[in-house]
Amino acid sequence: MLDSIKSHLSISKNADFARFLGISSQAVSNWYTRNTFDAELLYTKCDFINPAWLLTGKGSMLKDDLNGIKTIDEANSSTLPTTSMNPSVGTPYYDVDFIGGFDEVFNSQVNIPATNIVIRGFEKASLWCNVTGHSMEPKINHGDIIALHQCTLNDIQYGEIYAVVLDTIRTIKILRRSPNPDKLRFIPINTNDYDEQEFDKSRIINVFEVIGSISKFF
Repeated sequence: MLDSIKSHLSISKNADFARFLGISSQAVSNWYTRNTFDAELLYTKCDFINPAWLLTGKGSMLKDDLNGIKTIDEANSSTLPTTSMNPSVGTPYYDVDFIGGFDEVFNSQVNIPATNIVIRGFEKASLWCNVTGHSMEPKINHGDIIALHQCTLNDIQYGEIYAVVLDTIRTIKILRRSPNPDKLRFIPINTNDYDEQEFDKSRIINVFEVIGSISKFF
């Protein structure tokens, strides 16, 4: 991601990139070492960047490639993610961990979202919630918030990430076909610490497409 920004700026050296951003060369070096960066700083200094790409790595890096898609953010001075207490603005965020009881909240008719999240690039999401665990790192990190869209088993695109509520557990994994047509393969990204599993389709109660994840910003 940092290399893509440097390339767009026609910058090859980290020292020149640091000078452009107004920070030390060591700070840039630390970003590469830790596989992280200051998103707010990059967005402030690089006004050509699509904020959704900066947060998720998905879509186009450039704002100009968004094909005129308009969101509520365009009415504001900033297109960085924000929160809103207006229920008609943004997407509901529930302050609950998907792994630790999300479905009870989702199925409750009286539960009220903690706030709404407003961010370009996640218009398909129907809700946001918290995520814990390390099985999907580095794609989804412990403490992130995830954008979900409810779907059915027939909607599953194999090889994509889904949040699945089974009869006894809840899990977020890549779904793939199993040799047994009555089962699905649940595959972690962090294969050093977690194993692939298979579960019967009949055990699945709810399926949510994971639209994306971002670090919690509020």
